Amino acid sequence: MRWLVTGAGGMLGRDTVEELARRGEDVTGLDRSGLDITRPGSVARAFAAHRPDLVVNCAAYTAVDDAETDEARALLVNGEGPRLLAAACAAHGARLVHVSTDYVFDGAARAPYREDGPPSPRTAYGRTKLAGERAVRAVLPDAGVIVRTAWLYGVHGRSFVRTMLELQARRDTVDVVDDQRGQPTWSADVAARIADLGPKAGRGATGVFHATAAGEATWYDLAREVFRSLGADPDRVRPTTGDAFPRPAPRPAYSVLAHGRWQEVGLSPPRDWRTALGQALPLIRKASFGTVSLKESLRETP
Repeated sequence: MRWLVTGAGGMLGRDTVEELARRGEDVTGLDRSGLDITRPGSVARAFAAHRPDLVVNCAAYTAVDDAETDEARALLVNGEGPRLLAAACAAHGARLVHVSTDYVFDGAARAPYREDGPPSPRTAYGRTKLAGERAVRAVLPDAGVIVRTAWLYGVHGRSFVRTMLELQARRDTVDVVDDQRGQPTWSADVAARIADLGPKAGRGATGVFHATAAGEATWYDLAREVFRSLGADPDRVRPTTGDAFPRPAPRPAYSVLAHGRWQEVGLSPPRDWRTALGQALPLIRKASFGTVSLKESLRETP
């Protein structure tokens, strides 16, 4: 099976390409310079050149705050881009795994959001990502999968975890939000789930899956766990509220996602967030002084 990964220059895209290559799959990863999903001609050329059987769309407009004043651009990338990919998949008989987000929900729940729960985005970013989901499901009702994830961190690129790692070395104390709850998720674990799920896409597995870590935490909890894992005093992390860091786009107060669909296709959801963080942190530290691959990460232990 030939895989094509879009957005392969980003955190999740890079991990997905590395995970598939590690498994011996025939995979091509293209960043925006190789495939601009918003341009029909670029999509057509990529499909003609690589003839994919399965496409994983990791390309996205992820600047949550910028989207509030640039919704048209965000919609082009997050809504129209997935529609073009889905149409190309339909024309070529390919399947599509499309990555989406917790921001399609309003963040007001008190229990984990089910995969079939009604979306109600409160931000421009969330609205545009929901548009992409709906486009994929409309064009590929039997050959498309939506994989929602959230609170991602990884070896490649910037993330909250990397920021806490750096601040631990530079500041005596750090104020971190304690009124937003979610699931810190290692991008390598999501890549592994995509690799497992891909062959099932459209073959008994369609619709929505939630690829977030088990358990839940606030940003404050996560920061304390980073400090503790590094041997630093977690009490150097001080709790505060989201009001202390006002932003154009409101952050969901509750972004915990349920994982019921995985069992239906014989797979387990990603592991507990603390276990994953324990393995990821040494690799993120190492990446600060050089490069590290997912293949290396799977050989190392906390």
